[in-house]
Amino acid sequence: MTMNIEIISKEKIKPSSSTPNHLRNFKLCLLDQLIPAPYAPILLFYPNSDSSTNSQVLKRLLVLKKSLSEILARFYPLAGTIKDDLSIDCDDQGAYYITARIKSHLFEFLDHPEIRLINRFLPLEGTSVTNIQVNVFECGGISVGVCISHKILDGTALSMFLKGWADAAFASSKEVVYPDFSASSLFPANDLRLKNDSMAMWGALFKKGQFITKRFVFDGLAIAKLKEMALSSSIGRHPTRVETISAFIWKCTMAASEQKHGSKKPSLITHIVNLRKRAAPKFSEHSLGNLIWMASAKCSSVKDKETIQLPGLVHQLTKSISKIDADYVKKLRSEEAPLMMYKHFKEIGEFISNGSADCFGFTSWCKLGFYDADFGWGKPVWRRRRAGRKSSAGTALLGSSAAPRPALLGSNSIAGSGMEDSAGRRCCCLQHRRGAACVSAPTGATLQKENSSSDRGAAGCKKQCRKALLAGRISSAGSGAAVAGCWRQLGFKP
Repeated sequence: MTMNIEIISKEKIKPSSSTPNHLRNFKLCLLDQLIPAPYAPILLFYPNSDSSTNSQVLKRLLVLKKSLSEILARFYPLAGTIKDDLSIDCDDQGAYYITARIKSHLFEFLDHPEIRLINRFLPLEGTSVTNIQVNVFECGGISVGVCISHKILDGTALSMFLKGWADAAFASSKEVVYPDFSASSLFPANDLRLKNDSMAMWGALFKKGQFITKRFVFDGLAIAKLKEMALSSSIGRHPTRVETISAFIWKCTMAASEQKHGSKKPSLITHIVNLRKRAAPKFSEHSLGNLIWMASAKCSSVKDKETIQLPGLVHQLTKSISKIDADYVKKLRSEEAPLMMYKHFKEIGEFISNGSADCFGFTSWCKLGFYDADFGWGKPVWRRRRAGRKSSAGTALLGSSAAPRPALLGSNSIAGSGMEDSAGRRCCCLQHRRGAACVSAPTGATLQKENSSSDRGAAGCKKQCRKALLAGRISSAGSGAAVAGCWRQLGFKP
């Protein structure tokens, strides 16, 4: 697919009001220092569902700028300049803002998505704290690409900012979002000693090299079957969908690694955990900052067949995540926190530093509310997170909805995202309601759905897509035989 993108303008959008002098120096919290990625990027796609005219679309672009200026006054650190690893100068420099014209229709891309083109929709050249790229398609559809410094926000805070921006644009919205700036008092940072320790760990996890992006979609029936397979008396509770899918991918990647190297290797899985709801009392959901921690679980006994089966892996993962409770968060804020964090980083780094073990990193954006970002012309039809860092560690991103749609599989560094249509159907096709063709992303093969007006047709469509998706993935994977065995456990026959 050829994507002709024309840059129309580049400018700075400044806050609608100046930041008071006593708020100029914004202190970053301790957990902000521990983030290795420079930016938190996201891409939202909005179709021109009401067939707005060119002049109406132009008004939407003006609304986006005006509302961004308004929201930056409230989220004033996002309009500042990073001074160092400890603070941001809230000097009202504003957001770097690009407007681009895409010489194609939105659904020409969404119906046949090419992941390699994603970066062209994002303001990757920007060096400000906040960087925005608004892309206008010939049909009047709009995509909004956002890259905000990861030093100041995590996925939850990014969703809060986008919701605040959308509410400021949506004139009929009565909700006003105000961020909570208490993170630096919850986790104060006075020096950079822990940053150096965390960077040593990330250096062991991430290696420069080639990486690929793949997308896999699990529908509700597949997830339910996986959860049933994952149940074990040792877990003590029902695993969540995210935990189940993560453990399943962990199992598949270990099988792929064995196929590649000729023998089983110990492995480690990490999963990002939101601390806001785990603290007692809970931290504000409007907290700005990286209020997250990394749970980790090991699979060292590769000769123990029970350990490497799905129930055993789910047990290891749920156990590690459950440890991050109110008492754990309390310790992270106590005097023993520096030593506790140091031991955590050292243990992970030493486990994989000599190359004898694999590491697979997961993060989930489920239920973070990205699909609620309605600027006044409907909710996004696809939320996409850019594959970030090159590494030799495996990475999987689970999409944000009631159930994890996307999941990625492979022994190299991977990251990705999923799709759903505006009716919430989770499938690798987008537009059941519009009668559009369905697409299997890895193969590019197009499948015509049976009947767009019936649930039976949608179900048949999903079945076709799933078969094509799995077949495409297995045929293109270097260790396809091992992966195929994992998929067959679900009863799929590619």
